[in-house]
Amino acid sequence: MDEVISLFPTPFLRVPGALPPALLAGLLEHFSGLAVHDNNASSQLSHTQMLRPSDSGLLVEAAALITPKLSELGALLFGERMGWSVKEMWVNLLDTGGRQAMHNHANSFISGVVYLTPTHESSRTVFMKSPGGTDFSFKNDHAGIATGPFNAEKWISPMPQPGDMVLFPSYLMHAVPPNEGPRRVTMAFNAIPARLDSWGYGIQFSG
Repeated sequence: MDEVISLFPTPFLRVPGALPPALLAGLLEHFSGLAVHDNNASSQLSHTQMLRPSDSGLLVEAAALITPKLSELGALLFGERMGWSVKEMWVNLLDTGGRQAMHNHANSFISGVVYLTPTHESSRTVFMKSPGGTDFSFKNDHAGIATGPFNAEKWISPMPQPGDMVLFPSYLMHAVPPNEGPRRVTMAFNAIPARLDSWGYGIQFSG
């Protein structure tokens, strides 16, 4: 019997209700007023400065709940459960009409988003294939094609609820389309493992 095998899939971890309502409320109240840094691509999007978990007891509490899930996804990426730490965190305010341009996250291995408020369907996070670096590209692209996991160029994440979290490899390109609903608030973060070991040649990361 013929068999279709998915070679080298990209892991994406969705964690419903990762943070409890009381913690969401505290994060929302404390950090919404600190998101005063304008986004380069959209005047309706602003951010806090980059924060360490140690900057706030609220972030310490959030990081403690996030870290076990980093180990879970890290085991899929690197084949081993190891220690992980949240490197930096920041809060994003996306007002009506705002968007986040396509980007990925440097200097980290796992990135994530926690949704602090309800999200309008229009502003679900979208993940894309890397633009690539080939000289020529041929596509079969018309109204009659069936889009599936092997030919799609983007994937729209499921509708999140407040407290839900997603984790993904930091190299994965992603964006947020224009928000047609009310203000959407998220907390994003990057994470690093304690150490990577390649046959005795170890690289340690510390913050």
